[in-house]
Amino acid sequence: MCGIVGYIGNNDSKSILLHGLEKLEYRGYDSAGIAVLNDEGVNLTKVKGRIVNLKERVDESIQATMGIGHTRWATHGVPSITNAHPHQSSSGKFTIVHNGVIENYQDLKKEYLSDVSFVSETDTEVVVQLIEKLYNQYQDTVKAFREAMGLLKGSYAIGMIDADDSETLYVSKNKSPLLIGLGEDFNVIASDAMATLNETDQYLEIIDKEIVLVSRNDVQIQKLNGSIVERKPYTAKIDASDIEKGTYPHYMLKEIDEQPIVIRNIIKEYQDENNQLKLDESIRQAMDKADRVYIIAAGTSYHAGLVGKEFIEKLAKIPTEVHVASEFSYNMPLLSEKPLFIFISQSGETADSRSVLVKIKEMGHPALTITNVPGSTLSREADYTLHLHAGPEIAVASTKAYTAQIAVLSILASDTAKAKGLELEFDLMQELAIVSSAMEVLTDQKEEIEQLTRDFLSTTRNAFFIGRSGDYNVSLEGALKLKEISYIQAEGFAGGELKHGTIALIEEGTPVIALATHENVNYSIRGNVQEVVARGANALIISMKGLEQDTDSFVLPKVHELLTPLVSVIPLQLLAYYAALHRDCDVDKPRNLAKSVTVE
Repeated sequence: MCGIVGYIGNNDSKSILLHGLEKLEYRGYDSAGIAVLNDEGVNLTKVKGRIVNLKERVDESIQATMGIGHTRWATHGVPSITNAHPHQSSSGKFTIVHNGVIENYQDLKKEYLSDVSFVSETDTEVVVQLIEKLYNQYQDTVKAFREAMGLLKGSYAIGMIDADDSETLYVSKNKSPLLIGLGEDFNVIASDAMATLNETDQYLEIIDKEIVLVSRNDVQIQKLNGSIVERKPYTAKIDASDIEKGTYPHYMLKEIDEQPIVIRNIIKEYQDENNQLKLDESIRQAMDKADRVYIIAAGTSYHAGLVGKEFIEKLAKIPTEVHVASEFSYNMPLLSEKPLFIFISQSGETADSRSVLVKIKEMGHPALTITNVPGSTLSREADYTLHLHAGPEIAVASTKAYTAQIAVLSILASDTAKAKGLELEFDLMQELAIVSSAMEVLTDQKEEIEQLTRDFLSTTRNAFFIGRSGDYNVSLEGALKLKEISYIQAEGFAGGELKHGTIALIEEGTPVIALATHENVNYSIRGNVQEVVARGANALIISMKGLEQDTDSFVLPKVHELLTPLVSVIPLQLLAYYAALHRDCDVDKPRNLAKSVTVE
């Protein structure tokens, strides 16, 4: 959620800020703005809506070599120009951008700012007004900034300009991601390295509750007590060319098509020269020591975790629980004696998951992060990391990261099983290779899926997805994809649960998408389909080759039964894509959603 970019150097900051904000559009936002500083003061431009609107409003004649920019996803206050960032203090001396949520902003208003007139509904304006109040007391910007950061409770990533200081960007963070990018005679700040990859691939990590003073030729990191911190930069291993759409109309379609390549990349990265599984020995030992695995995730990653639980329990024989991150933080279950926590996150910045990570690290438990972004917060702060090797995922609705997560979880489970001396009945890497070929077949069947979308979802306002066993987990993801981007109200259910309440919602023509890829429940799920058809439902059955019947709507290429979630999800992704396309929805940037959920 939200995006920050800042620049201080010798070039025109406007174009760099606008380009950086464009690279952050995938995160989701509803307003945007930039502030640049030159000899004439701070020039502020804000819009409700897209970056293209901001570009049209920015005064091209203004030249400035320092500035900050922001894309906002509304939390405190409706989407509007007034609530858009950057925000300024009453005198205009201080201008800030902010990601996150200030939990005690109402308390700060009452205690420190009762005499201040606020123009927005945001918690961010409270921060900038607080800094000015403290500056008026101390006449020292660094001291005022540092003390204000010490008073904030909650999550924040902040970039600030002092109108009277053209040599410094003031930066701080807590829980929300923010990086410093290093260049020659310039430096940048960004909430995501992709925003500034055109400028540099060298970045400095900022730890929570640090203050950073960024100038053209220097970066000084301080703790809240003023002590100086030395830290070496790292190289961001992201290929900027990977984030271009090319000839595709939408990132989502491009990313669906990339899934066979992603699986092949994963095979290559996790296989040694002898075609054996290759995992870090420390991860292998951590899995071996665990008496129970706790998977922590949210949204699509949670659904991948449900599939991962099947792998870990069936192959590695370790009891596994899957928890919604936002619930686990506040309602932690009774833990086993030797737990291992696995955090699954495409971005590696999910705030709910990080909250859990902080708590379990305080308790001394080991943590493994599975993420698509090396160097992300969850990756840095966990003990171990498994990289997805999926390449940047731009569309808000996750596709290739989901299948990559499942593939990596299957590798983790298989490697653990072998380390324990357990016999596997199949060669995982060979089966994943078969999966990649099956994916290729499926992505070439777009016309068939588009026609099914017209037949089943063109005019509906709701839809149901059903499955049993592993198919139930995929039905949850299929429903999420459809509701995310087409705004069709969709729910996924275990087939046997329909008759325990949900069947009351079945009406004439209600679409029910059923998955039938598991032999042991094939007849059971087909019985559930008959139950809804008898009540008027329009049933779309997606089955696995070898289990198909004449009335099935779509047949998947055969893969190993345990790995069927990797292929059965692809037609569901395409159904969602075409449903959104036919309804003229914004496929890549659905309303009210953000790619990286960096606030709780």
